Amino acid sequence: MHTPPPQIPATPPARALPGVRTIPLFQPMHWLVHAWRDMARCGWISFAHGLVLTLVGMAILGLARDRFWLLAGVLSGFLVIAPVLATSLYALSRALERGEKADASVVLKTWLNWQHSHFNKWGNDYWCLVQFGALLALAATGWVLTSAALITLLAPVPITTPLDFIRHVMLAEDSHLFELWLALGGVMAAPIFASTAIAMPMLLDRRVTLWQAVLTSWQAVLANPLPMAFWAALIMGFTLLGLGSALLGLIAVIPMLGHASWHAYRDLVDVSSLPERESR
Repeated sequence: MHTPPPQIPATPPARALPGVRTIPLFQPMHWLVHAWRDMARCGWISFAHGLVLTLVGMAILGLARDRFWLLAGVLSGFLVIAPVLATSLYALSRALERGEKADASVVLKTWLNWQHSHFNKWGNDYWCLVQFGALLALAATGWVLTSAALITLLAPVPITTPLDFIRHVMLAEDSHLFELWLALGGVMAAPIFASTAIAMPMLLDRRVTLWQAVLTSWQAVLANPLPMAFWAALIMGFTLLGLGSALLGLIAVIPMLGHASWHAYRDLVDVSSLPERESR
């Protein structure tokens, strides 16, 4: 009697990638509108996130203003890990979506006991936020080292202060070093954006692995290249606006982009097949 070959078990649903949706080009504008509504409903707790991170940025500027590469490194790392720092903003938007209270208790739970129903404290799933933050910090370090190598090799004089960078790189005549530096930054920023666009809200909301979240983020970006390019441009524009206002604009920009990122995740990904990280 012929014995059929053993069946290979299917991948568990929890390990499969969720479906992603296609969105209109200007859908990111709706995310910003929803973000302002969330900020109005949350009140001071949303703006407190922006205030705290703005004060941290001011402290960085005060300590490293005359050391260009230290300043560039710390600020780059600060901006790259911003999706992790905004985790409690995603939690506030999720609470509003569920009809729950969005107050300081949500923030405290997010940072101190964000997986109280998760009994295995040693698995990768429990530490996915820390792992993600470490990967982003590593990416920021790689950018600073690559940038430093480029400027050191091609700049006409040693660059040691921000004024040196402005004078000899940004405003240099008959030199395309600044354009080359910007192009290099864009090339390195693109995969970071694709990896982080919706990964953090997904890790907060659903019990998925780090790689599931990152791959789903890439899938969402590749399925919506123009809308996500528009979203990236909006993030960059508002961030530059906040930095250019002596950092004061970041008080509103940081919570706005954090809440908007939650709505981007909800619009782009169908996570109905994935288990919730915390029950309602």
